[in-house]
Amino acid sequence: MEATVGDKLLVHGRFVGQHDRTAEIVEVLGDHGHPPYRVRFDDDGHEAVMAPGPDSVVRHKEEPKAG
Repeated sequence: MEATVGDKLLVHGRFVGQHDRTAEIVEVLGDHGHPPYRVRFDDDGHEAVMAPGPDSVVRHKEEPKAG
């Protein structure tokens, strides 16, 4: 898993009834884009340091298109 600042981290709910959560990666603490990451959750602004597991997906920010 590799990410950069500004990417989104989608954390899937672990059991029935638990909602997915999204967070913005605000700092990459590992080498070469690898975890851990400091993230800020979209729903409540809470910040945490995470080493995401297999229940998480990085959604890379869109690069502006030249033209």
